[in-house]
Amino acid sequence: MSAATTTTAATAPVVAETSEAVRRKRRGLSPGPRLPATRLIGPLLLLALWAAASVAGRLDPAAIPAPWTVVETGVHLWTDGTLTGDILTSLQRAASGFAIGLVAAVVLALAAGLSRVGEALIDGSVNLNRAIPTLGLIPLFILWLGIGETFKVAIIAIVVYIPIYLNTHAALSGIDSRFVELAEVQGLNRFQFIRQIVLPGALPGFFVGLRLGVTNSWLGLVVLEQINATSGLGYMMFQAQNYGQSDVILVGLVVYGVFGLASDSAVRLIERRVLSWRRTLSS
Repeated sequence: MSAATTTTAATAPVVAETSEAVRRKRRGLSPGPRLPATRLIGPLLLLALWAAASVAGRLDPAAIPAPWTVVETGVHLWTDGTLTGDILTSLQRAASGFAIGLVAAVVLALAAGLSRVGEALIDGSVNLNRAIPTLGLIPLFILWLGIGETFKVAIIAIVVYIPIYLNTHAALSGIDSRFVELAEVQGLNRFQFIRQIVLPGALPGFFVGLRLGVTNSWLGLVVLEQINATSGLGYMMFQAQNYGQSDVILVGLVVYGVFGLASDSAVRLIERRVLSWRRTLSS
């Protein structure tokens, strides 16, 4: 056996031990493997504390009813059709405003992120819109669009498109210029450059904005449905406030929370599937 072969055989265990030590160190620094249904731990813990405080008599039933009372009220509202109609109305308003805001945000972000002229015309206006409180626009939109469904959908679209635009535009602006040079060297045309470079680079920021937009659509909806509405979850809660029905108000809040958590989880699931090529701490 030659000296080189002997040296290689001797150093092989050392290299293996070093690699194993590096892997252990990485495992120690990383958050660890993803646990199933971890996002439900917080809400379930809050529910348990709520139930325990109700049993112990620490909560005023007139102000904060027990969880089982809220469940009974929700079942009653569901069986008589009140809750079903209000949920469908709220979902329709939120979906319409979200769809309009999403399309507007993507179009404006691409126009501003891929063109200096588009950025000059669009970015400043969007940031000015962001500086104006959106809910403060409600009186003006009522004068313009009336007090029907149109102004509600328009306000939801505004609160949705702003975070999606800002995060998508920031992601587009943050694409490394070396990728642009590489695309030019490879001879990519405009369409290929957008499909292979721009869209993959902008998707992480887009999904961050999408999650914020989904949340904002529900936050805006709960306010708008208390303004001259005759149906919807916000209207149901507003009417319950007039009659001191705290259990009905909590039913509405729980429904809003469930829809918000479910929609955010759906966006996160789509994000993990679409961006499965990324290796991050969360993955």
